[in-house]
Amino acid sequence: MNNRQRVLDHLAGRPVDRLPLMPITMMFACAQIGATYLDYCTDYRVLVEGQIRTASLFDFDHVNTMSDPAREAADCGARVEFFEDQPVAIVESEALLADKSKLLRLRQPDPLGGGRMHNGIQALDLYRERVGHNRIIEGWVEGPVAEAADLRGINALMTDFIDDPKFVRDLFDFVLEMELRFAREQVNAGADIVGLGDAAASLLGPDLYNEFAWPYEKRLVDGIHSFGAKVRLHICGNTRKILEGMGKLGCDIVDLDSLAPLEEALAKMGPDQVLLGNLNPVTALRNSTPEAITAAIAECHRQAGRRYIVGAGCEIPRDTPLQNVHALCQYAHQHQP
Repeated sequence: MNNRQRVLDHLAGRPVDRLPLMPITMMFACAQIGATYLDYCTDYRVLVEGQIRTASLFDFDHVNTMSDPAREAADCGARVEFFEDQPVAIVESEALLADKSKLLRLRQPDPLGGGRMHNGIQALDLYRERVGHNRIIEGWVEGPVAEAADLRGINALMTDFIDDPKFVRDLFDFVLEMELRFAREQVNAGADIVGLGDAAASLLGPDLYNEFAWPYEKRLVDGIHSFGAKVRLHICGNTRKILEGMGKLGCDIVDLDSLAPLEEALAKMGPDQVLLGNLNPVTALRNSTPEAITAAIAECHRQAGRRYIVGAGCEIPRDTPLQNVHALCQYAHQHQP
């Protein structure tokens, strides 16, 4: 059983030889090849090399295209700032839609138009050439709340939910169309799974989440499924109040941050939902010991039950000791669901 088949069989509820292993790595993967993070974010060949090297070193079951959340916003014309060895940042003080009327004139970017989205798609093409059917190939899109916050500015968007709900829905319509186009091209390029990152959604209470975010997340999930790919949902932060809604999206994997207990997710989403996570990446992984990590991930497994995938609650920090990452991985390598 190779890495890719292990994940697909586990998602289908078929027996597997061990627990799947799909932690998020970005800066950590870049560090394994000694590249600058600027190159990792802007040159798909560097990203692919870092991911493949890391997956091989730790026997991960997947490789991914994540580097930062600014791909789509940059291609829309938002001002982003690049750094030599830090992630790309959106300049929120000069938000593209600080003037809401600009949404009427904003054109959909072409995912194959040579911009940052295209760079991510080129990574998938190269993965397909180099990885083939040996590991899961994972693409990524921003969710409706996260991308709207990138374009409008997160503070402005949060007040828009109350002051101008029609604008929020119009903006979400724009984002949905863009992300579906991006996702379709990623699947065409070889993505088995498309991750859906909607970090800012954790800032919404359940009423706003269910009224605004959930319907658009659901349409995005259903759209990705219609293209023939699986969906991995990741919402950074404390999602405890929206776990039930997240579980109704129909995602193949729900990847939980450390602030949302796996046992609560299991209770609210049901025993058939595949859960991934959720060690605190800093306190329980980077700053921990191999022995403590083994015990902590065993507790995650106990809480999540049989439909479990090993990973941290979010990105593994760049300077995490290698022996700590090996401890995380060894649990997956030595245990069955």
